Amino acid sequence: MNTRLRTLATAAVALLLLGGAACTDITTLPKSNPTGANVFNDPGSYRSFLAKIYGGLSLTGQSGPAGSGDIEGIDEGFSQYLRQLWQLEELPTDEAVIAWGDPGLPELNTQLWGAANPFVAAMYYRVYFQVALANEFLRETTDEKLASRGASPTLIEEVHQYRAEARFLRALSYWHGIDLFGNIPLVDETFQIGATPPQQSTRAAVYDFVVSELNAIQPALPAPGQAEYGRADRGAALMLLAKLYLNSAVYTGTARNAEALTALQALIGSGAYQIDPSYKHLFLADNNTSKEIIFPIPFDGLHTQTYGGMTFLTHAAVGGNMNPGSYGIDGGWWGLRVRPDLYNLYSPADKRGYMFFTNGQTVDINSIGNFTDGVGAPKYQNVTSGGAPGSAAGFPDTDFPMFRLGDAYLMYAEAVLRGGGGTRAQALAYVNALRQRAYGDASANITDAQLTLAFIKDERARELLWEGHRRTDLIRFAQFSSAGVWQWKGNVKAGTTTAAFHDLYPIPSSELGANPNLHQNAGY
Repeated sequence: MNTRLRTLATAAVALLLLGGAACTDITTLPKSNPTGANVFNDPGSYRSFLAKIYGGLSLTGQSGPAGSGDIEGIDEGFSQYLRQLWQLEELPTDEAVIAWGDPGLPELNTQLWGAANPFVAAMYYRVYFQVALANEFLRETTDEKLASRGASPTLIEEVHQYRAEARFLRALSYWHGIDLFGNIPLVDETFQIGATPPQQSTRAAVYDFVVSELNAIQPALPAPGQAEYGRADRGAALMLLAKLYLNSAVYTGTARNAEALTALQALIGSGAYQIDPSYKHLFLADNNTSKEIIFPIPFDGLHTQTYGGMTFLTHAAVGGNMNPGSYGIDGGWWGLRVRPDLYNLYSPADKRGYMFFTNGQTVDINSIGNFTDGVGAPKYQNVTSGGAPGSAAGFPDTDFPMFRLGDAYLMYAEAVLRGGGGTRAQALAYVNALRQRAYGDASANITDAQLTLAFIKDERARELLWEGHRRTDLIRFAQFSSAGVWQWKGNVKAGTTTAAFHDLYPIPSSELGANPNLHQNAGY
């Protein structure tokens, strides 16, 4: 990557700086000069290095919430992986708006971003920062290198699992890369550091690589539900595979709904995950105890202090007449609300609407910049299911449920409706299991005749509100840009369609200048 990327690492993970591959010129700026030989004298260094890769999803740098960010060119709090992913997935859709006027942010509300948008660029850099970490870990953990360091058979076995996890995390970021940006460079651990900047791969080629990786690593991962909390197991790999297959028509032009259904059947059929009887529990400070969550991004008020991620999602949704203490936080940031199009999808009897705050808030949004225009939705809260506050009011203990079983149920139903096989009866049963939880009884269960793709699109909005899926869903349903209208889309209050090229974000203009092999996405 160019000089906007700067890696700051210490102790065991610092060795990645010797050649951490990112994008463009594949260079980083090291803070120190360790070597693989001296770093890995401690067998625990392998686990620490892996922890750094996982930490790339939640943290912004090496020393707390501000001051030593992993990437430059943007405020460190803004730079966080989950925060950028969430904003790019939610703000341009019918689900959310943000009141703030930071340069580049209002354009996400209205689908009017350009190639120099700093938030789009930050996500691109985050994707390749993660790829850089995973690639360097894989270079330093080959059997040959382990043998040269005298690793014990037990350690070698452990590292084999670690390598599978690193490949999962790389696959996860490459999925985000092709979903958001389309044709991007494919750089793995065999790429020669310091060589010519990488060529731009096709979206389909990266897709094929990720699918191949996820199928290859499963034997080395723990069985579904058997991994240490917060780490990937076969269930997480199956869920990511299902996500790729379900969106395959978008990514490659070829539908793979049967493959999506097979992955979902293996995931659900494992019995490792269970629908949480309390929907609200999934978004509270003790959601780490939920059996529904397949793969979380963990946060801890004492140990993962960052102004991105869950700190952003808990604080930015609070303002107006809301009492921050009721949500376990030290103040509201007066930012996020739901658009009326989303709010009106809920029935008054739907208990998933518990999070909506209407006192002093209007449903209609006359001004995006006015926090009291639009219904509040403090869905993520830093309190436990017993009502106790989290460990720190400034930084929540609440984990982000990136993958959960409720989503898998709806994906199964969609794959059936798209001709992937399975049975409508099972699809209906999965949908109604979620509806029954939402309403507290079977009163809102739907019939087979009501089970349509249009219904699934709306039910995904209700069930998965603000969980970072909406843009991808709307594109799959052909309702994101040139079709589908909601308030303030296209910067028109009543909403208007936008050009189809908005289905992809632009390759950052700074990257085009750094790597002459890259070509901009059409329309930018």
